Order: sequence, then structure tokens, then C-alpha cells
Amino acid sequence: MSVFWIKTFQLILCFAILIVLHEGGHFFFSKLFKVRVEKFFMFFDWKFHLFSTKDKWFTRLFPKMADNETEYGIGWIPLGGYVKIAGMIDESLDTEQMKQPVRPDEFRAKPVYQRFLIMVGGVLVNFLLALFIYAMILFVWGSNTLPMRNISDGFSYNEMAEQLGFVDGDIPVKVDGEALEGWDGTVYRAISEAKVVTVLRDGKEVEITMPEEGVNLLEMIEQDPRFLSVNVPSRIDSVVPASAAAQAGMKKGARILSVDGHDIQWWSDFNAIMGRKADILAVGCSHEDSLKLRQLPIVFANEGAAPDTVTLTLDEHYLMGVTQLHYITYYQEAYIHHDYGFWESLPAGITYGWETLKGYVSDLKYIFTKKGAKSVGSFGTIGNLFPASWNWEAFWNITAFISIILAVMNILPIPGLDGGHIFFLLVEAVTRRPPSDKFMERAQYVGMALLFALMALALFNDAVKFLF
Repeated sequence: MSVFWIKTFQLILCFAILIVLHEGGHFFFSKLFKVRVEKFFMFFDWKFHLFSTKDKWFTRLFPKMADNETEYGIGWIPLGGYVKIAGMIDESLDTEQMKQPVRPDEFRAKPVYQRFLIMVGGVLVNFLLALFIYAMILFVWGSNTLPMRNISDGFSYNEMAEQLGFVDGDIPVKVDGEALEGWDGTVYRAISEAKVVTVLRDGKEVEITMPEEGVNLLEMIEQDPRFLSVNVPSRIDSVVPASAAAQAGMKKGARILSVDGHDIQWWSDFNAIMGRKADILAVGCSHEDSLKLRQLPIVFANEGAAPDTVTLTLDEHYLMGVTQLHYITYYQEAYIHHDYGFWESLPAGITYGWETLKGYVSDLKYIFTKKGAKSVGSFGTIGNLFPASWNWEAFWNITAFISIILAVMNILPIPGLDGGHIFFLLVEAVTRRPPSDKFMERAQYVGMALLFALMALALFNDAVKFLF
């Protein structure tokens, strides 16, 4: 099965789980307060649907289920899902129903606190689901931590980091006096928000004072090379058969010593040189210059052998056909594994989920910047989060994170989202006066227009990433 389909199936399964459970939160509180739910759909069913319990073939086979007041179904547009709750203006924009006399089983007939719980139900389920998934990940697979002080070869830093005072080989161990537990993506965020970063340099702790305004997290991550990267010896993990490297005699475990006349110690050194080649290509060059760039003078040494000097002809993607030794493999003995019992995993999962939520909320400020807007993505971006081979631990980790994203995005006070309805309910609770149906209808149109514009931006960004 191709990588595309493996990622696609994971994306569809993730969305199906999250959509059904999110809408199930609205459905649960609606039924709890005896509010009529007319539809419960996974995916949107504009114009037609793939399945419905009101289909003729279904009503003939299951007449009792067809008599249920709620129509269950699957739409064809995988942008979300919905429950159509009687007596409210939502995605269906069913304004005709609102012109009818109020019935006791309608949303608008219920007190504010019940309507509030109905609307917050989806967000609540998304958040609790993420905490539960994180807890079960810890229960089933445990946790693996690479302590910062165990990264004996330190880190390499780009020009931006060096200007702030970081030196190649430094190991960040504290931010604002608090110890960094282990190496993962949160280290970038911690450094970006820190006032003082303490590094281990030549066995001694050195403090680096950061700018008062902090460091832009997106720039730290998007720069090539990145702000900091783990130093890993330039040893080859595997060689692609029939590649330029294989034809030159390189084998697993070989060490790259020099590229283009520049000495190489770490893979970050190699990537910096190749990055400069990529910059030249990006600016544009002639066909002859492009062919020259594909010629790569290199010095390497297989394990137990003397160094060998060759000139490789890179493929059309400017690759020589090797897999770099990864820091996870290099430092596998330095990791600390912790197993969790069931009851121990629950508070640990809650803590991890809460920290993930705080980090995501903190990063939302970047969406309103030029670079942040360019980073907004849709299905392509989300699908690429999933691994190329099926891995349940990775799948559930990503699903939990997306569940947190859905919870946060849906709670934003934007008309058309759950947060918009919740905001208007809070206004009603304070003023003792509900907004008019006409106002809610217009607000719904505005909210949907904003959401479609955001979706258009995300699709455009995906197109730019994958086509250019």
C-alpha cells in the first residue's frame, strides 16, 4: 500500500472518531435535557448523502429504527459533521422552523444553563477525549525521555542562535531557572519564551540573556538550518541500492569526512552545505550550473577502512542515496523509559494533555502574523502529520493533539462555531435578553463566511506547498 493511502486512511479514521464524538457531546446533553435532535451526521450532506437511516432501503429493512426521531447518516463532504437540534439557528440555516410556535422539546425553550451545556458538550468531549487518549498511550506504551544532560555531543546552532550567544556544543538545561526535562518540541517553545537560558558549556553552566520581546517560535522552527539541532556524527544508517552512494562503495556505518572540501563532523554540517546548494537552485541557475551542482566531491570511510575520495553524481532531487543516522538511534541507550500502571497513567495523561493545551493556546498568537497565516494548512498538512507506515502509538498521539486543536478552535467566539453560540448565551445570561432570530441568522452567515475563507486559505497554502 502506498504512503499516500496509509496517510489518507489514518486521516479519515482520525476525523471520523473525533467528529462522531464531538457531535456526540452535543447529542448527549440534548437528549439529557429532552431536546429533539433531528439529524446526526458524520461529514456534511449538502445536496445528497452516502447513507441515512431515512433511506427507503433502510426503512424497509429496519422499520423500527427508521421511526426514531433522529436521522443518522454519513455525508460526502469531509469537512466536519453536525447535529441538527430543533429550535436553533445552526449550519442548516433552517429559519422556517424558527417562525413556528415554540415547542417544549426545542432548544430555544430550554433555560440558558441547559443550552450552554448542549453547546459546550462537543468541546468538552474533545478535551476529555484527548486527556483519556494521552493517559492510555502512557498505560500501553509508557514514556521515553531523552534527558538534556544525556545529549553528550551537544547541539549545533544557526546564525540567529549564535547572535544571541549560543555556541555549537552548548546543551540547554534550564529556562528561567527551571530544568528542561527532556529533548522534544517543547524545548523550542521554552527557549522562545525564556528570559534567561542556562546552557552546559565545557562542563560548566553558562547563562544566556534572551531579548525582552522573546524569540519568534515560527522563525526558530522554519529556518534552515533550525535554531538548534542535536549533534549526531555524520555516520550513514543505510544506503539505497543502486544509488550514487552505493555505486561509490558506501556501506552502512560509513562516516562522511568531507564534502566540497569542507570538513564534516556532524550531520548538521553536511545539511548546511547541502542547504546552500538548495539556495542556489531556488534562486535559479542554468542547466549547466545545475549539472555542476549535482557533482559532489566527498571523502568517506567505511568502518575499519581507510578514507576514500570520490565524486558523486546526485540524482535529480540532489540526493546521494543514504539515510542519516538519527539521534534516536544514536542516543537509544541514553533514553529513560517509564512504565505506568492504569491508575498512575490517568493523572500523568491529564498533566501531559493540559501542558499540550497550554502550549497550543500560547502558539495561537502566531496565526495572526504573516508567517503564521502561511502555516495554516488543511487536509494535506494534517495528513502529513501521520507516519508513512501504520503505527498505533503515533496515530493516537496525533489524534489526541488534533482533538485538542478542535476543542480550542471550536471554543473561539466566532459565529457559526460552538464558541459563537456560547458567547451569545453568556450575553443572554447577563442581559436577560436573547439576541433576535434575525441577528442570529446574520451572525451565522458571517461566521460561515469567515470559516470558508479560512478553509480557502488553508487549501491555498496546501496547494502552494505540494505543487511548487
